[in-house]
Amino acid sequence: MRKMNSLYNYAVAFVLGLSVLATSCNLDVDPRQSIDADGALNTPDALEASINSVYGRLRAESTYGRDLLAMADALADVGRTTNNSGRLIGENNNNPNAHFGAGFWQNSYFAINEANLILDQLARGVDGASAAQLARWEGEVKFLRALWYFNLVKVYAYMPTAIYTPGITDEGGVPMPLEGSITSDIAFTRNSPRSSIQENYTQIYSDLEDAIGLLTTSSRAGVQFASAPAAQALLSRVALYRGDWATARDAATAALESNVGTVLGGMDYVEGWRASIHPESMFEVRVQLAAEALGVNVSLQSSYTALLNLDNKNAQGGWGDFVANQTVLNFFGLSQVQIGEPASNNNNWDVTRNEDVRGFLFTTGNTVRNAGRQIESIKFISKNGFAFGDNIPVIRKSEMHLNRAEANYQLGNEGDALAELNAFKGLRGLAPVTVSGEDLLEEILLERFKEFAFEGHRFFDLKRYGRDLDKRYLGPTNFVAFDDFRILPPIPQREVDGNVNLNQNRGY
Repeated sequence: MRKMNSLYNYAVAFVLGLSVLATSCNLDVDPRQSIDADGALNTPDALEASINSVYGRLRAESTYGRDLLAMADALADVGRTTNNSGRLIGENNNNPNAHFGAGFWQNSYFAINEANLILDQLARGVDGASAAQLARWEGEVKFLRALWYFNLVKVYAYMPTAIYTPGITDEGGVPMPLEGSITSDIAFTRNSPRSSIQENYTQIYSDLEDAIGLLTTSSRAGVQFASAPAAQALLSRVALYRGDWATARDAATAALESNVGTVLGGMDYVEGWRASIHPESMFEVRVQLAAEALGVNVSLQSSYTALLNLDNKNAQGGWGDFVANQTVLNFFGLSQVQIGEPASNNNNWDVTRNEDVRGFLFTTGNTVRNAGRQIESIKFISKNGFAFGDNIPVIRKSEMHLNRAEANYQLGNEGDALAELNAFKGLRGLAPVTVSGEDLLEEILLERFKEFAFEGHRFFDLKRYGRDLDKRYLGPTNFVAFDDFRILPPIPQREVDGNVNLNQNRGY
């Protein structure tokens, strides 16, 4: 008997036995805790709650809870591991198979199947729903499906701007089912092949363009929910990855002109990271309750700092598994400095900083875990009033300035690109620069490196320009050329084994 494609195992279990709403109850709704498969989504309450489940899956460790930020930066050239807990070491060394794993793939396709089931129900109709509700639901779900597919294709495939092809067949993008799987028969027979990379991006564009139109007239308040400006911002990012520079520029402009999110400068920017909801957020993952926090082992706070809070550096918090490398320390003039006595008190230590205000997003940790005091990122540290539970900005409005600067450079509008770059530098306390040509592009990418350190952008910025991973600060052999198979992760082997149409990435 043919083995069932395990990509859909989760979808079938979800519909037939588990609740579509099981992870949805903490996004300002009070949904039922279980539903049956027959007519499960044909009421407004059920639809609302099921959509919140798709949002809720973004909190997973394999997704924005940790891996799309901390693991992505560990794969890149942002930092080094401390070996405090042993986590992220393989990824930081770019060992084969130490990459995005089965949890990311499965959680993503589970969420996509939920989204597809919701869209299928919307096409059939929902009893008692208003036109405004139907528009909002469709807009939110299409935004979410676009986000999930974009994250999958940027991880498992090459970027349209940099595809390694010599001597091999392009592996393609990712499988892209657009209708829900609700029975085991569908799961047995679907066996989706990989779509092409361009097909993936075209579908993501389509979903985002639909979302922009639908959410313009009907949307929920709060940056934890999709909105038309958030969809414009995501479209700008997707277009940047696609090399569609005009769309990246125009979508960034639309997002900047919106009233969602506020671009901050100076110390206001630093204080924005201490707010429960980041003022710059255009879309963020909500961690509303302590029960939703990922805890001391794998949360972003624990991954980045050993501190419990900023009030008492002697209090034991997380593990501080991943800290800045010397390049990042040099960006902000960071070095340890003793500011009081005795030296054994961790509160008597801080860091030197240069004029770049982003240096205030780093400080010294503690020696509680006997690993030595490290300089740690404190972008994520108990902003919600409970440990290990920060809301997670997915798209900050400041990104749109850097997107537009890069897009204008690629379009040949160097004057506009330089003006935007220098205006952005001013927001971070830096003097303007006078550069042109390739130097201008490098300066824009450098500013992205500084701005998004510990937010998971760097690996994908290197990947979309086809650049090597130079990790020789970790050891003489830590260098991964762009044509190395380790740039891409393996597709989970049981997915390949269970689907005759699914080809594995090369090298695995």
